[in-house]
Amino acid sequence: MRILASYNIKGGVGKTAAAVNLAHVAATRGHRVLVIDLDPQGAASFYFRVKTRVKGGGKGLVSGKRDLDDLIKATDHENLDLIPADFRFRNLDLLLEAEKKSTRRLRKLLKPLGDDYDIIMLDCPPSVSLVSEAVFEAADALIIPLIPTTLSLRTYDQLEAFKAEQKIKGLKLLPFFSMVDRRKALHREILESFPKKHGNVLGVSIPYASAVERMGVEREPLTAFAPRTAVAGAYRALWDAADAATG
Repeated sequence: MRILASYNIKGGVGKTAAAVNLAHVAATRGHRVLVIDLDPQGAASFYFRVKTRVKGGGKGLVSGKRDLDDLIKATDHENLDLIPADFRFRNLDLLLEAEKKSTRRLRKLLKPLGDDYDIIMLDCPPSVSLVSEAVFEAADALIIPLIPTTLSLRTYDQLEAFKAEQKIKGLKLLPFFSMVDRRKALHREILESFPKKHGNVLGVSIPYASAVERMGVEREPLTAFAPRTAVAGAYRALWDAADAATG
């Protein structure tokens, strides 16, 4: 079982779109996939048409009194299940802080799911917190969408520095560029220069496309309702690159 997390310190960069579409592509490739929506906003749950309510909220998850199997919901897509978000997940940091060895709790909870799933995809809230630290402990790799702008690159530098400072080992950082507009000179410049400084960049970028915004209307992965679009092809290529980097 591989545990992948779609994560960025910064919001509004295409994090949930990546989690949802990559999970769907992995499922169409024959992997048994579970998406866990850790963001209290519940966008991934919304896209999969699953009610954002978990019995017991975050407390049940953190305490270990709730079996994760009881929280898993089927989606409309073959090989693809979901543990939905709950707005009460906004208190997860406080609950984790009260737990001994709190940042290791998530990995312990996920371990038994290895018999049922090949891929677990975590859709994470945009922050650096105890929740993120728990994700860093649990995940094999962070799949990190970056917009090709100076401020977005700065958040990636902050993440690299935090990983080094906390001495987090065994966690791969796999950035890729999202919302790319090649008509913009700055976007083209960053797409060329960034990989020269960072050898772990996934060599696929996701173009800015109105079809991504329609996910909220269709309430489906873009790769399901618009599979022939260029951006759907980009998400498929992105999964192939992430799969090769983590397999």
